[in-house]
Amino acid sequence: MWYLNMNAVVAMIGMAVVLGITRRWTLNKRVLLLLFNLGFIALFSKQLFVFHVLYTAVNFIGFRYLCGASAGRKPAFISLIALNVAGVSLLRIYGMLKLEHPLFDTVMLLGLIYNVLKVIDAYYFAYYLGKDAKAPAIDYANYILFVPTFTSGPILKFRDFMADTKQPYKVDAATVEASVKRIILGMFKKIVVVTWMTDVFNVMQKQELHTHESLFLMVWFYALIFFDFSGYSDIAIGFGRLMGYNIPENFKKPFQSPTLTQYWRNWHATLGDWFRDHIFMLFSRQTPTKWTASGLSILIMVLIGLWHGFSWLYVLWGVYHGIFLALENLLGKSTVNKKKVSRGYFYARCALTQLIVTMAVIVYSGSSETVLHIYRGLLNWP
Repeated sequence: MWYLNMNAVVAMIGMAVVLGITRRWTLNKRVLLLLFNLGFIALFSKQLFVFHVLYTAVNFIGFRYLCGASAGRKPAFISLIALNVAGVSLLRIYGMLKLEHPLFDTVMLLGLIYNVLKVIDAYYFAYYLGKDAKAPAIDYANYILFVPTFTSGPILKFRDFMADTKQPYKVDAATVEASVKRIILGMFKKIVVVTWMTDVFNVMQKQELHTHESLFLMVWFYALIFFDFSGYSDIAIGFGRLMGYNIPENFKKPFQSPTLTQYWRNWHATLGDWFRDHIFMLFSRQTPTKWTASGLSILIMVLIGLWHGFSWLYVLWGVYHGIFLALENLLGKSTVNKKKVSRGYFYARCALTQLIVTMAVIVYSGSSETVLHIYRGLLNWP
């Protein structure tokens, strides 16, 4: 996470300044950005640089093949996606087994789980649009290696990034002001708020817990990960826009979501959108029944859980959220129109949604010991 590295932050600021100075050169946003992305990653880690250059090159070959091939496209499409999923899965297994590997830390922790989603999105684009999806190698490389979103998202859509690439660099004073404010806000969340909240959480969760303390820690941790995730998104959006690219919002007032369906369109929105788009697209030729859609909801949430981590806790987390999403769909309660219901009903539904989320949010801690300790505390009445 290089937003905590001052040298990295200064480098990104410098790149934004260079783009502003060279804005009259129509190719500055493409050529200079590629040089920056490659140079930044190379200085950060030679191993990371070599891996991602090869990873990007291999997948670009597959991408161009899908764009132009007239035969064998479907097997190639499936195989390319399977190979990417298998690759990231193997690295996750290395992490679970705590094996020492010279590539594991730099590759796994710095972007592959995000980049594999972008690679797959590009494959979908190439498969369904064919020749119309063709993109130059320089633009494809910038899409995969884009530094502001490399380690923590938001997840970029291939078609949106390519559309931005075709536009000349235009960043006015208002955009600069808004972007800088966004970066400062994100830095404050991540460096000040999250650091303090993490210290409080770590101290409290080591103690013997009672019901009220476990409930407090769940709510506290929920707020902590919001400031953490949204802080990174703020910084990425700010730097991305300074470099001439419109980075999508990742958090859209998730606490005002009256249903879990709407919540997952507002919390880590680009991740939820990615899984919905790429799973439901497989069934796009026919409108799924309520039961099919409900089953897909469970599948998508389990996959999102596994994307966060390969453990039984994340699988259960996915099943838990999937069941609630399925019930909302089956009962016809997946959306609530604020304008058509009473204010009390709307906010009651928002509160219920937040309660459902809060009861499982501690799984994000990634530690089974911490999760079980806090859940046991719920049953420990004072």
